[in-house]
Amino acid sequence: MTETFYDVMRRQGITRRSFLKFCSLTASALGLGPAFVPRIAEAMETKPRIPVLWLHGLECTCCSESFIRSAHPLAKDVILSMISLDYDDTIMAAAGHQAEAIIEETIEKYDGNFILAVEGNPPLDEDGMYCIIGGKPFVEQLLHVADHCKAIISWGSCASWGCVQAARPNPTRATPVHKVPGIADKPIIKVPGCPPIAEVMTAVITYMLTFEQLPELDRQGRPKMFYSQRIHDKCYRRPHFDAGQFVEEWDDEAARRGYCLYKMGCKGPTTYNACSTIRWNGGLSFPIQAGHGCIGCSEDGFWDKGSFYQHVTDTHQFGIEANADKVGLAATGVVGAAVAAHAAVSAIKSAQKKGGDNE
Repeated sequence: MTETFYDVMRRQGITRRSFLKFCSLTASALGLGPAFVPRIAEAMETKPRIPVLWLHGLECTCCSESFIRSAHPLAKDVILSMISLDYDDTIMAAAGHQAEAIIEETIEKYDGNFILAVEGNPPLDEDGMYCIIGGKPFVEQLLHVADHCKAIISWGSCASWGCVQAARPNPTRATPVHKVPGIADKPIIKVPGCPPIAEVMTAVITYMLTFEQLPELDRQGRPKMFYSQRIHDKCYRRPHFDAGQFVEEWDDEAARRGYCLYKMGCKGPTTYNACSTIRWNGGLSFPIQAGHGCIGCSEDGFWDKGSFYQHVTDTHQFGIEANADKVGLAATGVVGAAVAAHAAVSAIKSAQKKGGDNE
């Protein structure tokens, strides 16, 4: 029988107190209240580690690079304790025929009860010959494993949307996982980003392990707990956007003052992700904080939506394309017009009342 998460922690010398503290931190990371801590603890104590087969198609391995840098929880705790990562050709020790044999062993032992994690996507043109794994087209491996899995996690924008491989003119017909014929009937959770935030990746796995279900998804199949708000909504530069204070040129005085990067092409107003709240590198920073606008990497087709340095034209917010003084004058004019209208109505009513009294 596969060990539970708690079994592994006890074997490593972790105390009960430390285990419960871990459950509390996990609940916080998932945005859950204290009432969920006992439920998480029970899941960790009683449920066996879930087997995971992590496949790689057309990609740059940035999702794996992000994943191994998770701080809450640590990637090593996820891989060695929370899940049973049976196959991942990037980090596994086995190679060649021995590595490929693990896939068949996992399918035979856990048929219908393992998670398929996909990083990258398959090219469908030329019968998939643009991406070969173990001497066969990757799409064949993907379809074979997907036919026996419980659910699929599409890591990153490559698996979720197609990313740069699927950008026009897409000569290899690189295709996101959910659009591959034969996979549509499987539950799929998309975790887009180029790459996704490390803590988002580990939190999704933790949620699925704890509650034995997919987290609540938005209409595009992304977990709402991380993709329900625009980066713009929680950006620390948002007050400058509302006041009409923008960086006009790289390294100008406005840039030094930390003004809004919208005019420099920032896609924060149209991008749904948790960068401005969870941030990167253990919560240290994120692109906008480092002085570069968001490029919208978690959105479908972001490579084909024009220049990264040209702002979108359909974003209209209080203060846009105006400075604070102009906004103030406009507001004053509106208030002045309202006061004048109120005075006029009051005068008419007063005159009507006097006319009635004279009669």
